[in-house]
Amino acid sequence: MKSYIDSLWEVRDTLTKDSLKEAEIKKALLDAIDDLDKGKIRVAYKENLEWKMNEWVKKAIILYIKVSQNYMITNGTHKFYDNVALKFDSWDHSKFETAGIKITAGSTVKKGAYISKGCIIKSSFIESGVFIDENSLIEYNCTLGVGVQVGKNCHIESYVGIEGNLSIYTMPTIIEDDVYIGAKSQIGNEVIVGEGSILAMGCLIDKYTPIIDNETGQIFYGQIPPYSVVKPTFKDGKMVCTISQRIDKKQKSELSIKEILKD
Repeated sequence: MKSYIDSLWEVRDTLTKDSLKEAEIKKALLDAIDDLDKGKIRVAYKENLEWKMNEWVKKAIILYIKVSQNYMITNGTHKFYDNVALKFDSWDHSKFETAGIKITAGSTVKKGAYISKGCIIKSSFIESGVFIDENSLIEYNCTLGVGVQVGKNCHIESYVGIEGNLSIYTMPTIIEDDVYIGAKSQIGNEVIVGEGSILAMGCLIDKYTPIIDNETGQIFYGQIPPYSVVKPTFKDGKMVCTISQRIDKKQKSELSIKEILKD
């Protein structure tokens, strides 16, 4: 599949809305989206402690969007006119039970997003290519853009926006395992939030935002080190984020988020 998607990419300018009528193209693109939907392939993966991007998977999403026709989609009382199907269109009670996930009213999840066992999605918008690992909670009115990767046991509070992108040259936004993101935070493209980190309410972070370690004075861009407690603040009239402290796994398990942020 990879080699065929790569070959399609080379002739992408010649592809049109009629290209999906060609059996081979249709099968390749629909199979790729279906594999994303089932978690068999991912936009990004971690290897030897380093995140890498599956460019061909990004290409498949872009090509699928390019050649798909808009059509009427009905979701209960709501209607949409879009070219990407909804993930749960054909799901029944037994499929939700088998998947072991909870999706509350008002949630919109696109085909090609993977939601693992034990996850809860509350009235949020999840784009294609998103991967959410086991036992993560996405609270009300969050938005996860194309290709966003969320690890295990994460808790993303209400009104959080995590930016996605449709560029094969840009790494997706990555939230590693056991991360807490406070309400109304915004995380931009190419940011990696390290394992076990805690972000206070209202953090605004993109790859150009200085993240200042209060203890060492070190400045990070686009990456929050593991087990960092991050808070928004102002410096010289500009919004920056500071690492107020570093914690370890034991501290995080023994203390509440409220206690850690208070300290």
